[in-house]
Formats: sequence, C-alpha cells, structure tokens
Amino acid sequence: MNAAEACQFDPDRLACLPAAILADVEAGCIDGAEVLVARGGRVVLHQAIGFAHRESGRAMDIGDVFMSMSVSKQFTNMTVLQAIERGDLAIDTPVADVVPEFAEHDKGGITIGHLVTHTSGLPPVIMGDKSLNAADIGSVTAALSRAVPLCPPGERFMYSPVLAHGLLAEIVRRLDPHERRFSRILAEDVFAPLDMTDTVLGIPADVRPRYVPVVVRDRTPGLFPPGVLESSDRLKPDSEMPGGGCVITATDLFRFAECWRQLGKGPRASLLSPALSRFALVDRTGTLPNSLYDHAKAARGWTDVPSHMSYGFWLRGEGIYPTPFGHLASPGTFGGLGAGSHVFWVDPVSDVTFVLLSAGLLEDSASIERFRRLSDFVHCALAG
Repeated sequence: MNAAEACQFDPDRLACLPAAILADVEAGCIDGAEVLVARGGRVVLHQAIGFAHRESGRAMDIGDVFMSMSVSKQFTNMTVLQAIERGDLAIDTPVADVVPEFAEHDKGGITIGHLVTHTSGLPPVIMGDKSLNAADIGSVTAALSRAVPLCPPGERFMYSPVLAHGLLAEIVRRLDPHERRFSRILAEDVFAPLDMTDTVLGIPADVRPRYVPVVVRDRTPGLFPPGVLESSDRLKPDSEMPGGGCVITATDLFRFAECWRQLGKGPRASLLSPALSRFALVDRTGTLPNSLYDHAKAARGWTDVPSHMSYGFWLRGEGIYPTPFGHLASPGTFGGLGAGSHVFWVDPVSDVTFVLLSAGLLEDSASIERFRRLSDFVHCALAG
C-alpha cells in the first residue's frame, strides 16, 4: 500500500479482511474467494484466497470466472433502465402493454416497476409446471402469463429468484429495434461499453478452464435447495437466465459498480444519464418485509428484515438488521448479492467499492451474516 492509499485506509485494519476470509477457508466454511476493495476508483486491495475447487486442490486465482447467481439481476435492471432512457418504457408501464398475453387473470395493473422491485404479487416460484424452463425467457414469460397473482401489486415484497427478471428480459427483447437475443443485448449494450470482457449470459465453453464450480459447502436447509444451486453448472452457452445465469469475474463486477459510483461522470461513466441513475437509486420498498429471509425468522430467530430495494439495486437503508453491506454503511449504500456466495456494494458517502466472490456456498442467512461481518471490516479500515 503506497502513501496515497495508506491515508485512505488503515493498513492493519484492512488486513483483517483477507485474514478473516482465510480463517473461513481454513475452518471449512467456504472454499475460497476473490476480494477487491477500492476508494475513489483506486484499488487498494485485490487478492485471491483459498481454493477455486477444494476437492481437486485447485487454488483460487485472480481472474477466475464465477457463476453470478443473483448478481446478474443488476445487469438486467440496467437494460430495463436503458429502455426507459430511450423512451420505449416508463417505470409505470403495464407489463401487458408489451406482453399482451400477460394480462390474463387480471394482471393488467402489474407494471415494470413492480417486477424490478419484486412487488408484482406474482408467485416467486412456480411448482409443477413441467413446461417451464427457467433458462429460457420465452418459457418463463409463458409461465408467468398463465400465473395467478398471490396478492395485488405493491402490497408485498416477494423475492423472485429468477422468474421476474426472465420476464423483464423478454420485455426488453420485444422492444429491441434490432430484434436481438437478450444475451446479445447484454453483451453489446452493457458488457462491451464497460470493458466487462469476461462477463456473458450462459457458460461459454472457453471459460470452463477458469470456471469456479458451484459447490454448496453448507448443506443446512435454507431458502434454496443445494441441488438447485449446484445445477447452475449445467447452464449452456445459449442458456438465458437473466436472474442468475451470467458468468462474471471480480474485475468485471468492479467495472460495473464503478460506472454507478461515478453516476454519469468520469472515464467509466454510467451508461445512463445522471438523472436516471439517481432515479434508479431511490428506495422504493422501504420497510416492506423482505420475504427472502422468512425462513430465517424461525430457523435463526430473525425479526422482519426490511427490503430496501430501488429500481436498480438493494440498498442499505436505515436501522439495525441483517444486511450484507454492513451495519456501518451509509443508508444510501447500494449493490447486489448472490445466493450464499457473492456481494458487491458502493458506499457513496465514503466513496468505497467492495467486491467479494466466493467459492463453496453457505446457507443464505449465514452468508448474509458473513457479508455483514466482512463489509464492516472494510468500513472500520477507513482512515477518514
């Protein structure tokens, strides 16, 4: 750490972060991780720790490729916001205006904003529909068009693991003037402009040598069955699961976070106007209870966790509750997370960007508590 960087972080306190990650690896909680910390766009810590695959002894390397899990929702949200900027949509556009068949079962009041913020009232998962292929956005759209809402839109926050963002992707695809597949829209309109050279929807054959297999290390019953998470490894190059099916690297995710940190200013500016970027970071769900952690209320004694969701990201918000961004983060801190595995956030007050990608997944509530602990190491290391 040079003199300029040392004035931004206390080196001894920042060293607690990789030490804590290594301790988790040695305890068998996780297998490995790649971690990156930056302030004002300057990277002050970037390390690969532990194993990419413990059983084979393969060490984690900087540049390894991870399954995104739900981090890819933020990429899909970006394409929705780009469509809004072009004038193709508004946040209150009814879904049925773009997907007419969706209006079945009185769903005409569900808007784009409801889908993005998980407040549509649609079922988060659909059981027993053998025709549903979660890695095909056309199949997801057909299934949700047939679905009956569980409650009126805007009434509850019911986290949708993959379905809502599959429908959002289909909406973006139908409005695309070039009639591109959604994977190509992401590649050309989000990833390429930000130099996210290793990020793609699906798993291309050429990244397999660097791919970190999805292994659920903590088999404690939780939100997502281990077998469902581990099935992500079977995604194909042409699979389209926008809610959780990209491959990513820590460097690429840092580039994505940085474009939002700068909010339309600087060399890696946002792909959106500053006005729309700010609009996309306003808390839209507040203290509506977050259904993602209902299982933890009984299993771990948690009380209701506020949802704090914007039109682009999860937000820190106010209060003391389990939060992946750390108790010490400012209320406007925004970012994303993946099931039992990944987190990234930007704190606009301290101007810090944090990226953590993990191998060897934890049960989701345990993962949130780990993210909180590691994020607070970063906040505590700030020198001023």
